[in-house]
Amino acid sequence: MTKVIDARNIKKEYDMGTTKVRALNGISLVLNKGEMISIMGPSGSGKSTLMHILGCLDVMTSGEYYLDGINVSELSDNELSGIRNKKIGFIFQSFNLLPHMNVKENVLLPVIYNDEIDIKEAEERALNLLEYVGLRDRLDHFPAQLSGGEKQRVAIVRALVNNPSVILADEPTGNLDSKTGTEILDILKNLNENGVSEIIVTHDPTIANMTKRIVHIKDGVIISEELKE
Repeated sequence: MTKVIDARNIKKEYDMGTTKVRALNGISLVLNKGEMISIMGPSGSGKSTLMHILGCLDVMTSGEYYLDGINVSELSDNELSGIRNKKIGFIFQSFNLLPHMNVKENVLLPVIYNDEIDIKEAEERALNLLEYVGLRDRLDHFPAQLSGGEKQRVAIVRALVNNPSVILADEPTGNLDSKTGTEILDILKNLNENGVSEIIVTHDPTIANMTKRIVHIKDGVIISEELKE
């Protein structure tokens, strides 16, 4: 199987004055192409730190990380920024939409920084994806005019518009009611069934049980993995 993510013995330390805090203590994780996994753990377990490193938003203290076969641990900040934009789609609990941009502009934001994508093709892809999530008629709406569920749908389309190698979702239903959360999870599941590789960070067992592999983290290490049929 093709490995989209291959993280090996990842460690992360933070300097806190005179002491060092180790957030990750040797985590190794593989995500194969087309796989959907969840990462669970209590607050302070290291799951968000791991997500930031996998998403090239932070750098590890030691270890190796290969994304689509590229050794990310050897890249400069500018190279990391490029990889992050082209290879990774993010979905955050707080949506992270820009309030002064309408739906179409928010969705196409990653394309501005990706010189390998044709803007017209990206616009067509964006419109098709907005149709898929039921928001084709909201192109000119601004985030303040959208419900929480609609904002998260926009965020999903934005994450997909660059056709990334992997989607990283951090508590994607955390700010939504249960009905809307279920609708968002259905979209994520359908995307995975169509070949999109995904990692979902969650504290919700219901969400985790939707994935075929559940990785449990505690105190910066993987303590168990559940593989479901």
